[in-house]
Amino acid sequence: MAQRDYYEILGVERTIDAAGLKSAYRKLAMTHHPDRNGGSEESLAKFKEISEAYTVLSDDQKRAAYDRFGHAGVNGGAGGGDPFGRGGGQGFHDINDIFSQVFGDAFGDAFGGRGGRQQQGGPRRGSDLRYDLEITLEQAYKGAEVEISVPTTMTCEVCDGSGAKAGTKPTICSTCGGAGRVRQANGFFQVERTCPRCGGSGEMIADPCGTCHGHGQVRKNRQLSLKIPAGVDDGSRIRLSGEGEAGQRGGPRGDLYVFLSVHDHELFERDNLDLLVTVPVPMTVAALGGIVDAPCLVSDACDGKCKASVEVPAGAQTGKTVRIKGKGMPHLNGRQRGDLVVELFVETPTDLTPRQKELLTELAASLGETQTPRNTSFAGKAKRFWADILGGDADNPKETA
Repeated sequence: MAQRDYYEILGVERTIDAAGLKSAYRKLAMTHHPDRNGGSEESLAKFKEISEAYTVLSDDQKRAAYDRFGHAGVNGGAGGGDPFGRGGGQGFHDINDIFSQVFGDAFGDAFGGRGGRQQQGGPRRGSDLRYDLEITLEQAYKGAEVEISVPTTMTCEVCDGSGAKAGTKPTICSTCGGAGRVRQANGFFQVERTCPRCGGSGEMIADPCGTCHGHGQVRKNRQLSLKIPAGVDDGSRIRLSGEGEAGQRGGPRGDLYVFLSVHDHELFERDNLDLLVTVPVPMTVAALGGIVDAPCLVSDACDGKCKASVEVPAGAQTGKTVRIKGKGMPHLNGRQRGDLVVELFVETPTDLTPRQKELLTELAASLGETQTPRNTSFAGKAKRFWADILGGDADNPKETA
């Protein structure tokens, strides 16, 4: 009996790529799977046919030989009539091999395949934990060592993690033999499930520990010392290996990830490695030039009140910035440092004495600046505005009804 064309079996064009070929096979395999059709012999035959076609066409060398010579090009191989190795072929000896390749380990396991699933009853690694910690800008600048309290699961010290009462031990589950999973025949295939008796642990506890109630673990707050390196930024993450939740059945602990957030500072604003700060400057210093103090974090014992000298150029205006090299944040992974960027804010004096006003008046006169009596200019403009709106002259605008 002549064999059908493999491309026709899968319902694809001869030019189809590997991804399209795999997609076509997946759809057909799910449709004609014997377990989804009550173990029908017709479905089994169809399923074997499409599996044979995919076995050949998914292999580049076999596909090339098939395209050139047809079925004769793959005789004796996986395309020799039986993709499962019966009759001398070199194909799949277990139907789940091709399932594992196409559908992944989880699908292969569902039909009793060798997907490599870890035994449920063996040691299991503990879960990773996340801890959010808020720090100050000073701590981020200099680095710090802080104590944190992390809620986590720990191995029960009373039963040493076995879950059994002191003086007793867990016994191997008689249903699964300690594997944690059982297989059950289902037509043509075998289905593997979690053991219903032990719940996948592979062990049975006749007399559970009174402290952990058979779980082998207890919930506690764990005190840890955390070193914060200098230069960390908002959103930085610190990983503490082996400080997460305790593993099960002798498995290793998970990891702890500490996520840092830097609290807003009342004086400084961070821009990458630079620190920005605004400093008030007296009007006379801004005009003549001079030195003012700016807050900084340069001292190892800085309490946020350290000072750095800032040279103000003569004629400085509000918004002028002065950059002090190397006084900013340290780089987290290097020796580089940012700058301290000082923005000047020129202050206008208030509550002047008569003598001070006299001196400022003389200064204004010497600079050619004229003084206008307070509100005179504004009052005149207001009169003209209302005269234009209401009519009449500026001194006697018309009244409206």
